[in-house]
Amino acid sequence: MKILHLLYESKGDSFGIGGVGIRAYEIYRHLRTGHDITLLCKKYPGARDGEVEGLQHIFVGTESNSFTRTLLSYTNQAARFVQKYGDEFDIIIEEFSPAIPTFLHAFTKKPLILQIQGYTGLLYFRKYNPFYAFTLSLMERLRPLFYKNFIFVTPQTIKKLLPGNLPLSPFAKGGLNSPLPLREWNRVRGRRIEVIPNGISPELQSVISEESDYILYLGRIDIYGKGLGVLVNAYAEFLQLFPHIRLVIAGDGRDMERFETMLVKLPENVRKNIELLGWVSGDKKTEVIRKALFCVFPSRHEVQPIASLEAMACGKALIVSEIPEFNFVKENSAGMSFKTGDALSMTQSMKDLMSSDERKEMGQRGRAWVKTYSWDKIALKYEDFLNSVLEEVQKR
Repeated sequence: MKILHLLYESKGDSFGIGGVGIRAYEIYRHLRTGHDITLLCKKYPGARDGEVEGLQHIFVGTESNSFTRTLLSYTNQAARFVQKYGDEFDIIIEEFSPAIPTFLHAFTKKPLILQIQGYTGLLYFRKYNPFYAFTLSLMERLRPLFYKNFIFVTPQTIKKLLPGNLPLSPFAKGGLNSPLPLREWNRVRGRRIEVIPNGISPELQSVISEESDYILYLGRIDIYGKGLGVLVNAYAEFLQLFPHIRLVIAGDGRDMERFETMLVKLPENVRKNIELLGWVSGDKKTEVIRKALFCVFPSRHEVQPIASLEAMACGKALIVSEIPEFNFVKENSAGMSFKTGDALSMTQSMKDLMSSDERKEMGQRGRAWVKTYSWDKIALKYEDFLNSVLEEVQKR
């Protein structure tokens, strides 16, 4: 199969890479020997076309230090690329972003799959000026209407974008093996939909979990979306009762400079107990997870953070905000939750988990549940859906 994947973030990108990019690389790492895969990525300073990790990379757009300019130029040139070269591929997958309105259906007759990682909705108005927020919100609602084939990471996003299209949830205790006849369910609606969650590296299941003297946040540095302001305020209160416990924050993002400024303004006893590790990967990431007391994910909106699954795979209990995308933590008794955006509620959950005799048991329950979410199984499910889309086209 000759696959073209429009991936707006890639390894080496000076603007960083998040779950969208990591997911693509993990899935294609398992599929690259059997398929011809090309990633169409946004250009960044220093980006060069060529093969990376067995995957052909083509960069389009403008080399710029302006993120907005980079996205706009990528939108235009990615659409032109598909218009010119799209017929050379068997199937085209597009990562959905309201900020990248390519409307590829107008440029190619090849089978298109829109992969939707999450939904932001009205929260755009909390992050951006009203005009930009309205535009993003409109595009988020409008663009999926032009596509027939979808991959969603979580069923919660289907409920928000395509209501009436969700008969079952794959995030019950059965995990990835739960039945989910979404394809059959949606054929009568003219859509083909599959839920393909994120995954973990199987070797994390064999990591020996220990407990050091810190709580861990692992993820993108996004002050509002990831709830980092809530986390810092909650930790400041938590520290009064547990002054020997540090907060380790591992990650990077466009808010890093603002976040560092925020930390400087904290009382000295709080500031000196917060450690910023920056971006971590590989063995270093595994090491920082396995030694944490527990991991925190205070997001205001989310998809399904790969880091949360990795923490569970390492046997760590989680503290998460009460958003639907984190229901799997409560359903599997793998941690505790708190009222989204409420620092005092988060503080209480941190205190309760710190004092709980069940913390390690919670971690083990999460570890048992997440074992079915290995990237090799995710990749096979992904490949199967791509094949089913092609088979459907060939029947016409």
